[in-house]
Amino acid sequence: MYRTEAAYEALKRDWTDQFVEVVANRPELKRFAGIVGRVVTVNHNLKAVVDFQDGGWYDIPASTEFLKKLDPTEAKAKYDPKANCAQPLPEKQS
Repeated sequence: MYRTEAAYEALKRDWTDQFVEVVANRPELKRFAGIVGRVVTVNHNLKAVVDFQDGGWYDIPASTEFLKKLDPTEAKAKYDPKANCAQPLPEKQS
């Protein structure tokens, strides 16, 4: 399915920096069930690039069929942006 550049930009604006949970309706998504993530961006394959605080970023289709947006106030309490080691200057570890 071909998408226009305008449709891509709209999807990117809608999902970027949103706190999300995965709708675990597919077997490969069940490992993310109950984990709060933050959408870093949307790529040109129309997939949300999601940070689940484990050091990796995962691309999941940017759609309400696969992702559920969370209330930012509640989600920030469950999301720790420094939980992984992918920080510009990680704090020293002992």
